[in-house]
Amino acid sequence: MKIDQLIDTLASDVKPVPRHAVGRRLTIGVVIGALVSATLVLASLGVRPDLGIAMHSFAFWMKWTYTLSLSAIAIYATARLARPDPGRLRALWLIAIPVSLLAGVGVMELAHTPSSEWLAMWLGRSWSKCPWLVVGLAMPIFIGLLWSFRRLAPTRLRAAGAAAGLAAGAFAATVYCLHCPEVSAIFVLTWYTLGILLAASFGALVGPRLLRW
Repeated sequence: MKIDQLIDTLASDVKPVPRHAVGRRLTIGVVIGALVSATLVLASLGVRPDLGIAMHSFAFWMKWTYTLSLSAIAIYATARLARPDPGRLRALWLIAIPVSLLAGVGVMELAHTPSSEWLAMWLGRSWSKCPWLVVGLAMPIFIGLLWSFRRLAPTRLRAAGAAAGLAAGAFAATVYCLHCPEVSAIFVLTWYTLGILLAASFGALVGPRLLRW
């Protein structure tokens, strides 16, 4: 049998992939993982008692805008890298926009705050545990994304793992906002981002092993 005939024979029973199949599968993985993370927040950390009031404040929506923006960009990258040929990820530069905007808000906060209070604003009351809680809450979402990848075909495994970890960390930070009482932009920029980057680093570390197909 000639090579062309062999290829035609192998491809004859291949069913067409439904449109947006990758996006739907990743969405299912993220939603299931996020529900588990939200359950962990409710069961172990608890929702902040003033959540109803906080949701009318600028600080709360500042945090959610930041984390959801990173989530959207990261899930886009994950969806591209889930394919055998992801192409060039030109849109990744967009990640600089929410980071820069939050940094600008932080600079304005510092400009209107006495320098003697800067350290307290930066550290808040939970700087030492915030990144680790974000990483911990990212694990169910990362596992959900690993499940999504079972029927996908990534070839750049380390990059795909990093993107999945980044998405998991950003979505976890979004869930963590339900508990976190911190209101400073520089706190969010530093400690939320650190937790998200740790999740991305974990994804890059385990990606070549767990995403192999």
